[in-house]
Amino acid sequence: MTATMILKIVRYVLLDVMRNRWVLGYAVFFFALTDVLLRLGGSGPRALLSLLNVVVLLIPLVTIVFGTIYWHGAREFNELLLSQPVERSTLFHGLFAGLVLPLSAAFMVGVSIPLALHQAIDRETAPLLGMMLVAGVALTAVFGALAVLIGGLVDDRLKGLGIALGVWVLLTVAYDGLVLWVAMAYQDYPIEGAMLALTFANPVDLARVLLIMRFDVSALMGYTGAVVQRLLGGSLGALAAAGGLMVWTIVPGLFALRAFRRRDF
Repeated sequence: MTATMILKIVRYVLLDVMRNRWVLGYAVFFFALTDVLLRLGGSGPRALLSLLNVVVLLIPLVTIVFGTIYWHGAREFNELLLSQPVERSTLFHGLFAGLVLPLSAAFMVGVSIPLALHQAIDRETAPLLGMMLVAGVALTAVFGALAVLIGGLVDDRLKGLGIALGVWVLLTVAYDGLVLWVAMAYQDYPIEGAMLALTFANPVDLARVLLIMRFDVSALMGYTGAVVQRLLGGSLGALAAAGGLMVWTIVPGLFALRAFRRRDF
């Protein structure tokens, strides 16, 4: 694997992805939404708090859907490069970086520029904005890894898209129902450890807890967030959640790399 070759692939994929209307619309959506929230709310922290649920729901959806579609659409490009003296691992890392970086940049630009234009970035807003950007980029990396894993395992584009949507629904909607059912069914038992494990088993919950702990909004923390806060504390809990998101990126990425190496192009 050579860094020069990876950079060349990343540059090509970046140019290709940035010309895509999905990415432009993604950035414009966050720009417009942040601008409207600032005009209505009047302060940076309130606008960012209102963005919280949009971040943890929309970023996974856009990333996993766009990533799965793009990965399947890049098949001819992959075949062309693999006919050259290019290692599969080099191509994989270049494609993955070229997918995640523009989506992360679109999110960061869409949220940050309205705050700067409204002069809403102060000592209180800056750390909150930084944490939201970190959580958004982490979710992009996690669901980007899941997207390339689905793309590597499923040849059919429509089937892959269906699986991607199913994964999103499972991790963002159905999983919360499962956690609530466990909490209600076993409320008479000491299940804090199990709740902590369930939180770390879902990257969306990890990102939500990470953000809510930073915003220090106890009313929105929920059962799992309260468990993390009580068992791990503020700083340790945030570090643990960030570490969990990193693991959620690395593990699917490694399986995706393995599938990519074995795939018959």
